[in-house]
Amino acid sequence: MYPFIHIGRFSVGTFGIMLWLAAVAACWILYRNFRRWGIDADAISVVAVSTVAGVLGSKIWHVLETPHALMRHPADLLFDRAGFAWYGGLIVGILTLLWQARVYKLGALQMLDLASPAAAIGYGVGRLGCLVSGDGDYGIPTNLPWGMSFPHGLVPTFQRVHPTPIYELLGALLITWILWRRGGPERPKPLGQITGEYLILTGIARFLVEFIRINPRILWGMTNAQLASLGAIGFGLGLILVARARTGAKATNSERRTATAHST
Repeated sequence: MYPFIHIGRFSVGTFGIMLWLAAVAACWILYRNFRRWGIDADAISVVAVSTVAGVLGSKIWHVLETPHALMRHPADLLFDRAGFAWYGGLIVGILTLLWQARVYKLGALQMLDLASPAAAIGYGVGRLGCLVSGDGDYGIPTNLPWGMSFPHGLVPTFQRVHPTPIYELLGALLITWILWRRGGPERPKPLGQITGEYLILTGIARFLVEFIRINPRILWGMTNAQLASLGAIGFGLGLILVARARTGAKATNSERRTATAHST
């Protein structure tokens, strides 16, 4: 693993390089989605703003997970190149997308639905940054042939462990494909349904991978990420139910207006 690439006196973090590649991948997917829906919006700007905000949110979430360490060594924790929490980035990223929806005069749920496949691919590619930097996001020891050690990582280990970032990349690619296929204009879904499916699928993927990661268990044998995953799954289910109910109500009202028009 190579946490840094040294060029003369300068060093470039490999996590940052992969984060840039993740933004490029997300931008391409979002651009394609805007095009197939005929929406005039700047995908590069949307992804750039959301990425920066998401990184800040993920760092804030991470440091708040360990308040005692934050109080003892605030500067070390805040400026450490390792230590980011996905759900902090997700929450701040969603808030940023809602703001940008107003900028481009799009509906809030419309923007979230369009950005869901991009968020999925961006997360998957970004996880490779955790892999190449060895920042401690790997899993528990394993004897499987694809187990990896991270002797030169930011959080080194000489044991062969599960390369969980690779598992998450594969899961993210599958989720991206599902959302892309289901989110097209040929058979449009109720507003909010694609976002709900994204939250459910990513929540399930993250909940499962946590069983073989090294994060501490904090409640009922679950990690903080698993508890957040359950929240994401529940919110996603609620969003789908509301989206379908609204669509059903609109269809019923339309049928009533049609029947009234015919009767008169």
